[in-house]
Amino acid sequence: MATVVLAHGAWSAAWAWKKMRPLFRKAGHEFFSPTYTGLGERAHLARPEVDLSTHVQDVLAVLEIEGLKEVTLLGHSYGGMVATGVADKAADRIARVVYIDAFAPKDGQSLFDLLGPKGEAHMRAGAAKDGDGWKLPLNPMPPDTSPEDAAWAVPKRRPQPIKTFEEKIKLSSGKFPPRHYIYAKKNGPGDVFRQFAERAKNEPGWTHHEIDASHNPHITCPDVLMALLSNIMAAK
Repeated sequence: MATVVLAHGAWSAAWAWKKMRPLFRKAGHEFFSPTYTGLGERAHLARPEVDLSTHVQDVLAVLEIEGLKEVTLLGHSYGGMVATGVADKAADRIARVVYIDAFAPKDGQSLFDLLGPKGEAHMRAGAAKDGDGWKLPLNPMPPDTSPEDAAWAVPKRRPQPIKTFEEKIKLSSGKFPPRHYIYAKKNGPGDVFRQFAERAKNEPGWTHHEIDASHNPHITCPDVLMALLSNIMAAK
């Protein structure tokens, strides 16, 4: 049995992983899926000051209060920023970090740095127009999301404070658990995540995996994702 902790993606929350919960349970794993401040059931706490450090602390608090050790830490999409910060600050609690089509920053990088100037400009324009200057409007769901999945998922998504994308991560421990990267092959043109898949292929301390899915495999193909995660967690 593994202890699995989730760092979820932007605009999302624990609710987005509802298809994965019974799969983890059936496999005998304990699954913790904290929701970040300002999103999901904690959307009422959104405020301009919420930043990446806030979300890192949200997940760290679960590790500390629950006394979790030997954790498999999942970071999906924006959650890769959060998972990186958590693993840096609590390396003694983490057995491995699994990046699921996620941003994988180095010290001193923000998500905007990794997104690139055009992506940043687009996001900032959206926040200025529709987010009171501090909230990032929603990105669309992947095009292969079924109408049924879009019907339950889209209404639950919430704008995200822009400081979560602006803050540069500060890594200080010099230690990092083994890292695994799952790249979604169906992301299409303009895919920002390929750069991290290539990094995982070429840097020590990483393994590289691919999944025949677009950006949200926990929604579009949970069984396939579960099988791959099981293989990663079973490997020595």
